[in-house]
Amino acid sequence: MLFRRRPYTRTERHDMPVDVPPPAEGPRARLELRAIRALLDAQRRRVTAYTERYGPGLPNPAPPAVPFAVPPTCQDVLDALPMAALLLAPVVGADGEVQDIVLLARNATAREYAASRFPDDAVPPWTGPVPLFERIPSLASTAIPGMLADAYHQRAPQQSDTVEWLVRTRTGPVRISAEVRVAPCGDHFLLTWEPGGRLRMAAAAQQLVRTCWVEWNLADDGVQPSRGFRQILGLADDAPEPSLCELATAVTPDSRSTLYQALYDVILRKRTTDCELRFRGGERVFRMVAEPVRIVPGGLVWALRAVLIDVTTDRWRREAARRAERDARREHERAEAVAEVADVLRDAVLPHFQDELENFGLEAAAVYRPDAPGAGVGGDWYKARGLPDGRLLVALGDARGHGLAAVTLMAKLRYALAGLAYTSQPVELLTQWLNEVACADDRESTATAIIARYHPDLSLLRWTCAGHPRPVLLRDGRASQLPAPAGGPGLTLGVMPNTVYSATETPLETDDIVLMYSDGLTERRPADPESDTRRFLQAAEYCFREAAPGLGHAGLQGYVERLVAHLDGPHRTDDATLLALRRTA
Repeated sequence: MLFRRRPYTRTERHDMPVDVPPPAEGPRARLELRAIRALLDAQRRRVTAYTERYGPGLPNPAPPAVPFAVPPTCQDVLDALPMAALLLAPVVGADGEVQDIVLLARNATAREYAASRFPDDAVPPWTGPVPLFERIPSLASTAIPGMLADAYHQRAPQQSDTVEWLVRTRTGPVRISAEVRVAPCGDHFLLTWEPGGRLRMAAAAQQLVRTCWVEWNLADDGVQPSRGFRQILGLADDAPEPSLCELATAVTPDSRSTLYQALYDVILRKRTTDCELRFRGGERVFRMVAEPVRIVPGGLVWALRAVLIDVTTDRWRREAARRAERDARREHERAEAVAEVADVLRDAVLPHFQDELENFGLEAAAVYRPDAPGAGVGGDWYKARGLPDGRLLVALGDARGHGLAAVTLMAKLRYALAGLAYTSQPVELLTQWLNEVACADDRESTATAIIARYHPDLSLLRWTCAGHPRPVLLRDGRASQLPAPAGGPGLTLGVMPNTVYSATETPLETDDIVLMYSDGLTERRPADPESDTRRFLQAAEYCFREAAPGLGHAGLQGYVERLVAHLDGPHRTDDATLLALRRTA
């Protein structure tokens, strides 16, 4: 594989030659690779034919000598160099080791650099050859002495990425950072440096933005890359730069046609092109912007110059964003579907009280808030229905769980109670039967409930409690929790079959208000039922003092809405329901 996230080993490179397509590639991929090679071969022939026809002749292998002498001064050669340079001479001891280094000459660029970086009095006047480390003492503690010794013994150039040293001046220390090169020059050394490490900074900048550039020669497959070319493409430092044909074998089969079109546009249409290429071995993605390099204006394309940008991370981020958007869209659609179902269920299972209870001498009002914003309905339910025997069934329950699972259990219990109530059996027996319904469910189905029957002829509320908060009586602005049935509140529905429940009776006076509520309205973390009940009683009295419930259904509805608003908040994690019954006659 040509490009990968880590430097490859030589063994890996031999395992997958860059000029051989993977054996798994299909006929189409191989055909596209042959088309790219044919396009490049045809352009090579055109360029070769052009140079043979219009280009200069071959160089003379034995040119005649001319009567010109070599310039006598070394200083002229030094001053012609475009980079700062020092000519040095080694002082070698009897043991064959370099004892000292003498600075023989400096070129014009070095003098200009010193003048631009240091105050006038910081550089001693030039008086002739001088020991290097006496003229610039801070160099002795850098890598330069070792580079000079290695160059002397190895007779080979020495390169350092970055050498830094400080020069003391009257205005403060001056920091010098440069890429230094030492090369043997006869019996001397030529020390050159690139101020500021421009090449290193350029390579670092390429690595930072994951960008490199390259020029491919179409006549001889020559490659002239930027310094960071190998690092950006994930090649080893000693790996050969890939030709355009090798580039074609490195991209994934689905990128071959894209690469062919880009080469066609640059070579034959002579246009700048912009495309994305996906590479094998990690699925890296590069954006390539390429332009033609012509022999003469309007002539043949001699080379292809390109900038390669590693956009793999950007594509990952975009793909992650697209996935998140798709997930959010699906979640939104699911939420809309749940809300639509919830709207239907709410209309079906949550009664809307108007004046239907007048015949029983009662007014009713309710507020229901599900735990999930936008859900519309949850596990809480309530019911108030007249029965054929002239009495009124009143109930409020809280099914275990959240969402549609709780809704399913809630609907099952609510409709079961509606049918059981027509048996005219006492509420304690209705509660026992409802418990059997919950226990018979295959899943873990539990619920709490208050099951009550109101006798209008006696102004009497007879009720049972199955693990639910007991109702509250609001009389003359004072709130109190109704006493529990004999033996205490019964077990939660669905916990144990054959459970026996007992009932208690509460006589109601005119303008008495009975408040039934689910624990989601008052429950806080950590749970403390007594504190929750006390908070509810205080809130009921406070809202009554602020504004006593007005006459009619609207007045009672306004009171329960104010009470729920007073108790509700962002801390709530469950459905909240409040049902109020007021005796009017």
